[in-house]
Amino acid sequence: MAGRMRSFALRFLPAPLQVNQKERWRALVGAAFGIGLTALISRWLSDPALSATWLVAPMGASAVLLFAAPASPMAQPWAIVGGNTVSALAGITCASLVADPVWAAALGVALAIALMFALRCLHPPGGASALLAVLLHVTSYRFALFPVLANSVLLVLAGIVYNNLSGRMYPHAQRSPVSPPADTNRFSAQDLDAALAHYNQVLDVSRDDLEELLHYAELAAYQRNLGELRCVDIMSPEPVAVQYGTALGDAWHLMREHRIKALPVIDRSRRIVGIVTASDFLRQVDLDDHSGIGLRLRSFLQRNGASHSDKPEVVGQIMTRKVQVASAHRHAIELVPLFSKKGHKHIPVIDEENRLVGVVTQSDIVRALYRAVKPDAS
Repeated sequence: MAGRMRSFALRFLPAPLQVNQKERWRALVGAAFGIGLTALISRWLSDPALSATWLVAPMGASAVLLFAAPASPMAQPWAIVGGNTVSALAGITCASLVADPVWAAALGVALAIALMFALRCLHPPGGASALLAVLLHVTSYRFALFPVLANSVLLVLAGIVYNNLSGRMYPHAQRSPVSPPADTNRFSAQDLDAALAHYNQVLDVSRDDLEELLHYAELAAYQRNLGELRCVDIMSPEPVAVQYGTALGDAWHLMREHRIKALPVIDRSRRIVGIVTASDFLRQVDLDDHSGIGLRLRSFLQRNGASHSDKPEVVGQIMTRKVQVASAHRHAIELVPLFSKKGHKHIPVIDEENRLVGVVTQSDIVRALYRAVKPDAS
């Protein structure tokens, strides 16, 4: 019971705001600019004979959203202009039809929310616009045009100018994003739609921003799990290697015996001079003619025995000389593009003295990625 009470009490604690001082100053200066500009122009446009009110209090709440949270769906131009205006109309209607201000206030705010939902302009200060109309017992619909609509439009125009000049895109796009293919992410756009439908509550963040945040969180998780892994942590140590003068038949036999598709080629100091792969062997025979390919390969692997021959006899004659290598202390995550985009299948790992100490294969990378997804996997 005590634990439940403590958990309930903790819900009242405010969460820390993840914004720096620069952003806070940007917001408060913007609010002062927006309200000041709106007030000056509205007072100049006002006609005392029609109404003594030229600025309404809900604009202060709208300014908080517009300048402190300009990416919010509730702070977009249509939300501010439409939400405040239709809510004022709702409040005026209820004030005109319901004599008791208590019930007029309740019905006015409820009707305002219903209209904002229907018109997709949900804006919290709209409820204040409806309530203000009831409390002032406004029965003229002109009030919804001026000052409410006029104030809202002027505030939005100020927000467009200030937010963009201060580095915040406004209006903020509220589109449905085009997600990357599902096979490159842990979740797809359809998964996000299903989660939002299950949550079934209004979120004060646009759908595209939410998806982008989730992808950033996913990337951060990968970096947290993979970021400190070095090549030495995932490589296959003491790899089988050959030297420049190793006979082709011996090298092929090693590849078959150890079930590998590549052999680093090293000198006597174990420094990399090349790499020989199964593809290097197969390029030496005519792959276009499938008949007798095995016989041709065996013939190629046999030593000629002659003192001079055009036929390659040792590994150094067919190896690939340009080799992509990685240092033992290089971050493993940096090798992923080499495997996924550049087609590498084996990357030799060298130490500080450029000596071969291991090989990172596609299997090693896949195993590391699997552990990043499921850290408890062995």
